[in-house]
Amino acid sequence: MAVAYIIDAVRTPRSIGKMGKGALSTMHPQHVAATVLKALRDRNAFDTADVDDVIWGTSAQAGLQGGDMGRMAALDAGYDVKVSGVTLDRFCGSGITATNLAAGQIMSGMEDLVIAGGTEMMSYVTHYGQSLREAGIKSAGGIGTGNMRLQDKHPQTNQGVAADAIAAIEGITREELDAFGVESQRRAAVAMSEGRFDGSTVPVVADDGSVILDKEEYPRPGTTAEQLAGLKPAFGLFRDMPSREDGPTFGELVKQRYPDVEIEPLHHAGTSSGVVDGAAAILLASDAYVKRTGIKPRARVVAMANVGDDPTLMLNAPVPAAKKVLAKAGLTVADIDVWEVNEAFAVVVEKFIRDLGIDRAKININGGAIALGHPIGATGAVLIGTALDELERSGGRYGLITMCAAGGMAPAIIIERV
Repeated sequence: MAVAYIIDAVRTPRSIGKMGKGALSTMHPQHVAATVLKALRDRNAFDTADVDDVIWGTSAQAGLQGGDMGRMAALDAGYDVKVSGVTLDRFCGSGITATNLAAGQIMSGMEDLVIAGGTEMMSYVTHYGQSLREAGIKSAGGIGTGNMRLQDKHPQTNQGVAADAIAAIEGITREELDAFGVESQRRAAVAMSEGRFDGSTVPVVADDGSVILDKEEYPRPGTTAEQLAGLKPAFGLFRDMPSREDGPTFGELVKQRYPDVEIEPLHHAGTSSGVVDGAAAILLASDAYVKRTGIKPRARVVAMANVGDDPTLMLNAPVPAAKKVLAKAGLTVADIDVWEVNEAFAVVVEKFIRDLGIDRAKININGGAIALGHPIGATGAVLIGTALDELERSGGRYGLITMCAAGGMAPAIIIERV
């Protein structure tokens, strides 16, 4: 099988995902996506006509985020019109999936130069949804809730309620979750103060060259356990809210599968992923392209995997995904130097650490989505770039990246620094 190399990885800073408050919130999503595509071209000086495809992750493909952002962003970035693009949705796992598909195309021998990545403007997604509600247009009501036949087979709840249910099942306390949230903020603060993100973070600029955003907006350095202890749990209301008109509550949906679980609201804004806007992109190339052009690889893709798990709890698939991708690579937990597991909620990574016996010093070394935010379709590509940067900084060899996705899924990838 051919080799798929990672040539470069870039990302925008993440801005607060609230319309009118975040620096990126009033920008067109295609402009934000074009920012990272331009950066890849300018940093690596490749001929854009060589790009076989742009594979892009965007979860909420509606309104300004609809219409195949992969292709439109490439055109916006000034790429050759020969460059095609496709946009996909695996919910939170979209960015990893885009990268895995790009690598798979190269490893199959069908393509030589592919760009993967993603964009999510959470400020716009919220604004667009609110506009629909004001117009009297009802949405499907959440993941899986619009299809009553599916809900009868696989009850799917609110994700925050699922996080609280997992904490109850695993015996993970509010204090332990809060400690995880504090540590995410501390690690992110260290990383930013030492400039660990500087090499891969590119500014977002207006057409006149003025800088719109050149630093992370979401982190709260100096966050303490005492501050988090004072926050009210965020998902108690959802637990007791009807999932549909005259239907069971979100808490009762969990109890249909787990009748003995008593869901105590625990997670809050300080232990849940931040709502932000942002984009990320990864340039992948074949061995033949590397040899022909002299472009320098930074890593190679070792193995990839996808896993489905219980859709009711929906957040537990990263553990089986990690086991599957390790088996494909012929590696063990001890072989991995850098772990990046998306901090959708503190319980996701806390359970992952406990189940696999991970050294806490090796996982989410520079903080995660609790501190930095989670731009849904982009986050997977962000995490792959973060892992690569950390492998180079620390001299590590292997990095494993995975994340939960709605519907009870998780993609995973292992990369090796070269």
